[in-house]
Amino acid sequence: MKKVSVTTTVLALAFISLTAMSCKDNKKENMDEDMHSEMSHAEEMEHDNMDSSNHMASNDGQRTNSKQIMADYMALKSALVATDQAAAAKVGNKMVGSLKSFDMGAYTEEQQTELKDIIADATEHAEHIGESEMAHQRGHFKTLSKDMMDIVAITGTDATLYQQFCPMYDGGGAWLSMEKDIKNPYFGSKMMTCGKVEKEIKSTM
Repeated sequence: MKKVSVTTTVLALAFISLTAMSCKDNKKENMDEDMHSEMSHAEEMEHDNMDSSNHMASNDGQRTNSKQIMADYMALKSALVATDQAAAAKVGNKMVGSLKSFDMGAYTEEQQTELKDIIADATEHAEHIGESEMAHQRGHFKTLSKDMMDIVAITGTDATLYQQFCPMYDGGGAWLSMEKDIKNPYFGSKMMTCGKVEKEIKSTM
């Protein structure tokens, strides 16, 4: 009886060990599947971003359009909302390139004249953002936002935009957003929801 009992105990332990190993293997397989799924999703997003960037460029691959400039502006706004000076500087420098390579060929002579002045001013402020501290970045963003509103008035927009306004910043500062919810780029987390939607700019494309 004692021998049978020992044998039964050994078999039970072996079964438990095998079950534990099986569960561990299944867990590893599930983790591998989740990681594979996340990587595939990331690759899809990267592919979509590449397609979007290619769509924003004209046939010569060097000129940019208003969509690229707006994309840079929104990235800059997000960096200021996060109070990330380094990210804002990086996007500011990128925006300089987009503004300088803006293709005005599709616009009338009168519109081109207006756009040249606006683009020149916007480029100057983007350059300052690329080399300034956060307080100065936000100051230049205020004027850059006015330039962006003027650009949209001429070029139109392919997405609904919200013109938002914070009365507490430097006598009042406006900005553009693709979200109706207020995320203040002038104060960040200190006064994140300070502001209001002044108007909605609907897609014209």
